Amino acid sequence: MSKEITARAQDYSQWYNDLIIKGELADYSAVRGCMVIKPYGFALWENMRDQLDKMFKDTGHVNAYFPLFVPKSLFEAEEKNAEGFAKECAIVTHYRLKNDPAKKGKLMVDPEAKLEEELVIRPTSEAIIWNTYKTWIQSYRDLPILVNQWANVVRWEMRTRLFLRTAEFLWQEGHTAHATSQEAVEEAVRMLNVYAEFVENWMAVPVIKGIKTPNERFAGAVDTYCIEALMQDGKALQAGTSHFLGQNFAKAFDVQFLTKENKQEFVWATSWGVSTRLIGALVMAHSDDEGLILPPKIAPLQVVIVPIYKGDEQKQLIDSRVKDLMHELKLAGIRVKYDDNDNSRPGWKFAEYEKKGVPVRIAIGARDIENNTVEIARRDTREKSSISMDNLSEQIFNLLTQIQQDMFDRAKKFRDESITPANTWDEFTGLIANKGGFISAHWDGTSETEEKIKELTKATIRCIPLDVQEEAGACILTGKPSDKRVLFAQAY
Repeated sequence: MSKEITARAQDYSQWYNDLIIKGELADYSAVRGCMVIKPYGFALWENMRDQLDKMFKDTGHVNAYFPLFVPKSLFEAEEKNAEGFAKECAIVTHYRLKNDPAKKGKLMVDPEAKLEEELVIRPTSEAIIWNTYKTWIQSYRDLPILVNQWANVVRWEMRTRLFLRTAEFLWQEGHTAHATSQEAVEEAVRMLNVYAEFVENWMAVPVIKGIKTPNERFAGAVDTYCIEALMQDGKALQAGTSHFLGQNFAKAFDVQFLTKENKQEFVWATSWGVSTRLIGALVMAHSDDEGLILPPKIAPLQVVIVPIYKGDEQKQLIDSRVKDLMHELKLAGIRVKYDDNDNSRPGWKFAEYEKKGVPVRIAIGARDIENNTVEIARRDTREKSSISMDNLSEQIFNLLTQIQQDMFDRAKKFRDESITPANTWDEFTGLIANKGGFISAHWDGTSETEEKIKELTKATIRCIPLDVQEEAGACILTGKPSDKRVLFAQAY
């Protein structure tokens, strides 16, 4: 274990923070509750963003951008949504500062520069977007609208944690408008499946697709679909949500359209989003006590080459050979770096790239060139092997593909082994206390029981799985009849 990184078994929370800082993904900032995303962390986000953006566009969506500020009256128009975010809102009340006459060199809010209407800094954009859609939509011919925006949002969290919960974070939010309820539901499910495909196939994190209970539903939604992932400490993490909004926002903002039958009807809506929280999920799902472990498909660097040499003559020989290897790897679309910085020794570089989670490390020395071989080290298993330089790009490409699959398989095995049925209250509380993970149990369907279970155990219903089978049973807390199991877990 790295001396710079706290062991998971010792302090999981500190281990997570150590990995974020030592892996150079992010840093704390001068603004309480906000983070600085460092270049390496932002490169990771860019790779995730670019793939998601392609998937959105492949399903017919286009990008737009809406204002950061939402007039308070618009925000209040959809009451459930406003109430749901009210405790997290940051408000702009004035637009100018002036010198404080009582304190030289200090600034104060100019009381004469009070805004006529206060502005909410967007915690989500439904209000400003649906107020805009009112001017865009008159007829069924204007539908559907399939818009996404990449943006930042502000939710004034009091207890923050890098990537998982910060006052400001980056995300995408899709906001679509449809002529029928069926179209909108299909859209919400379609985007849930896009999220699931991305998280599983690019992040190598298995997810469970489900629907939220009314207690856990997005404020203002008719139904909230979600993907739930399991972290190594047995806690769940909501990795993405897709909401069927019904006609709630259309009614709040009077967005109507003329149907083919020449009748006025309110528009049907969805919204859906994932955020930089996914980076937190990535860290906690795969990493170890030595540092980050990143899946090759989205790792900022897939391969790093480190030279091992004595003297300038050997260095020049290695440089010449690596130049050709770099060209070959880049032609194959592999993200590769040659670290020939002579300020650091190879052992230090090995440790640094382990902390950063680079999937494959290649070490090459003068003897390797004589033998036409290189030493390969996998980050995920820390296995080393010697391979031929011939067709190196093909070998590395296949290895990266294998690492991606192996990472998913390990995470899925852990997840599957961490789904446990509970049939009694004692079994349920025992699992919460000793094992964690997802607990499959019966629930009587009432919000009161759901709240009581949360109060007693801090476990929430993460979702009702979309593929759940009907099964007669009794609620673990009340003993009342239940027709299916739901998934409980403590969560981030």
